[in-house]
Amino acid sequence: MSERVMPGRTDGLITLVAADVLWVDLTAASAVPTASGAFTCSPARAQVRYVLLGSHVVATVRAGNGQWSVPEVEVRRAAAELNTVGMDRQDLVRIGPFRGAPRQECSKETPLRWRQRIMGELQELGGPERAARREAGRPYHLAGIDWRQILVEQTRDGTQRTWWLPRAVVRLLDAAEHAETQWVQAARTRQASAAVTEPPSHPRQARDAGSRQTTSPEGPTASLRPYNKELEGQLYSVLSRKPGTSRRVAGWACAVCRTAPATVLDHCHEHGYVRAPVCQSCNTQERPDHLYSNDIRVANRYKRLFHTDTDDWLRHWHRCPGCRARTTLPLPHLAAWTAHIACRSLRPTHRAPRGRKPCGVLRVSWAGSQNAPRSCLLTVAVDFCPSGEHRVLARVPYREAAERFRVWLAETAPAVAAAAGPDRLDDLPAQFRPVIADTSGEGLALF
Repeated sequence: MSERVMPGRTDGLITLVAADVLWVDLTAASAVPTASGAFTCSPARAQVRYVLLGSHVVATVRAGNGQWSVPEVEVRRAAAELNTVGMDRQDLVRIGPFRGAPRQECSKETPLRWRQRIMGELQELGGPERAARREAGRPYHLAGIDWRQILVEQTRDGTQRTWWLPRAVVRLLDAAEHAETQWVQAARTRQASAAVTEPPSHPRQARDAGSRQTTSPEGPTASLRPYNKELEGQLYSVLSRKPGTSRRVAGWACAVCRTAPATVLDHCHEHGYVRAPVCQSCNTQERPDHLYSNDIRVANRYKRLFHTDTDDWLRHWHRCPGCRARTTLPLPHLAAWTAHIACRSLRPTHRAPRGRKPCGVLRVSWAGSQNAPRSCLLTVAVDFCPSGEHRVLARVPYREAAERFRVWLAETAPAVAAAAGPDRLDDLPAQFRPVIADTSGEGLALF
């Protein structure tokens, strides 16, 4: 990184214009594209005494000449953190629009709200093409990141448009939003404590002191606490109704990647038990890509679930007592595993410019359910075969798929397999979920 003397430097402080030049210079080789107006263009918030750079909060101060300035060392530290972030442009996360998603307003406490800002701007301006031709002064970066350079637009059925960002950037922006929230909360706490310990003698002094405390907090942001099975064995249907649950979840680090702040409470849809708090990125990554309720597409991201980060994901899925006791996975995940791992050798390949390419798009569907394992059948097929000759690759009964998974689990993740099985009832709830009796038969009606 450059160590040259920056113009406008005073006692370790540099002006916002000089900080913009330094930021671009230091992040020129970063995998994440950065913006040239990180300090001076909206939504930079220098006037409220801080600016977001990636997941780093940089405090701003007024120098002796009256100009807003920032510590040069903090700019360099934020740039060094951003330069370590690796980005796979093919590993995308959908950021919107989502049908029926709750509308969240931007507030003074959390002004970033990066998903709402991106969706609002794209929908208002008519898409990324028009958004690129922005008016002067319109927001075009978030936390110093130029999101337009990496935004991907996809169109389904020729009508519905969706927007996607690389997973690394999604995690970075989630962390930035969390860091800003913690920074503002710490400022408010210090303001309240200062008002109690040193009450001013004049109302005007009270207003001045309050404004100074609100806009000049010191010290690092509150750190995330690791998840240590505090919610294991609890039912999601019960826990989700308790007041304060979402606020409690936001205080944990993601239980899978352990770096980003948790935003949702992941649970097993098959057994109803809570798994752990996870970030939005990890929650999207493990969600099956359903075409229909019993039909999923096996995308490339399953390589991470069953190859790169296998131990983390298997351990996470087996946080559900039901899956752990049965040594299996929920039916959609087991179906994806069967297609991606157990039937890998059956997938044909075709000639390509660089060797051979796997045939078409892998898909798996099932008839029946895990509650009737004798009649449940998984069908692994290939869509969009270039030659049109391949269709159904295999039909695997549910019980056979579950047995194959147990064998594979013992070889791939012995520690996870050792903690599973019907004889391992650790942490299982004392009272199981109530069974609703079938009252449709003769003599069993309730009324």
